[in-house]
Amino acid sequence: SDVCSSDLVAKALPGVEVVAEQTALAEVADVVVNAVVGFAGLSVTTSTLQQGKRLALANKESLIAAGPVVQPLRKISGAHIVPVDSEHCAIHQCLRSSENEEREVKRLLLTASGGPFRGRTKDSLAHVTVEEALKHPTWSMGPKITVDSSTLMNKGLEVIEAHELFGTSFDRIDVVVHPQSVVHSMVEFTDGAVIAQLSMPDMRLPIAYALSYPQRA
Repeated sequence: SDVCSSDLVAKALPGVEVVAEQTALAEVADVVVNAVVGFAGLSVTTSTLQQGKRLALANKESLIAAGPVVQPLRKISGAHIVPVDSEHCAIHQCLRSSENEEREVKRLLLTASGGPFRGRTKDSLAHVTVEEALKHPTWSMGPKITVDSSTLMNKGLEVIEAHELFGTSFDRIDVVVHPQSVVHSMVEFTDGAVIAQLSMPDMRLPIAYALSYPQRA
């Protein structure tokens, strides 16, 4: 149970306050990392924003399934979402170059590796195995998101997430296949300039960015 687990953690960390309830996290932390899987993470998102805290968001379902619930909470003083998904973290960084993103941004460009099945024909995909789907060419992730990435389902969810995070209309969000996963996403501006964020495919960077924002680690 959560209580037993928290007791074990507390015993291992003397002098550190340990809480087990999801909604209590925002009360004791300056920054809350929400990496809960699925819709169960909504309570972490809402409680953090209600407390006027920074939310390092790795739980995209909060926005995708409950955007109308979350959006008003973002107006609370101190409440701020910094995305941890590599693509949205990249866009967040690119948008820092704009003083008026609503007027200056032409479109968002999310990158996709294409997964392990890039270039395969429809017929050849009829008998793929779970093991094949779990062999992502560039990222090391959990099984659910790896399979979702292999089918490109995850990229569809990321388009919705980008719409909710940045208020960009769907017709101004495009997906570009980039197998090397070095360009994590781009923003095209109204004057034709394109600003991209590049780094090796390592989730430590977007996590560190979200934790240390507005500074860099």
